[in-house]
Amino acid sequence: MGYGLPAAVGANVANHETMVVCISGDASILMNIQEFSTIKQYRLPIKLFIINNSYMGMVKQWQDLFYENRYSQSYTDSLPDFQKLAESFGIKGITCSVASELEGKIQEALDHKGAVVFNCIVTDDAHVMPMIPAGAGHNELVKG
Repeated sequence: MGYGLPAAVGANVANHETMVVCISGDASILMNIQEFSTIKQYRLPIKLFIINNSYMGMVKQWQDLFYENRYSQSYTDSLPDFQKLAESFGIKGITCSVASELEGKIQEALDHKGAVVFNCIVTDDAHVMPMIPAGAGHNELVKG
């Protein structure tokens, strides 16, 4: 958690001619939000897609699947408006919360010449699959 955005910065500095796309959760981005400044300062045209469910998504997923929906410290009700935050850094911000608009807004983000922060609002029950439970091997994937 928190690795994707700084890794995208490094990948883009090393390969400035290649489009770099980072897909991270909202809580992960909060761990390295200061990288928005780096992206702006060095004019890195990174496309950042934030999967925003207002939770620490993987923590909540574990709580849903393995801990009988007992939630502890995984909900975040004080998130910033990521679109406005991006714009405050001089980065294009896009928000999408309607599935029928998703394809067009993704294309808008990819077509934009500079950096983009794409705030994709998803339901809080969306899970990322497959996943490996704690202590399990790769042959014990949970597929959903």
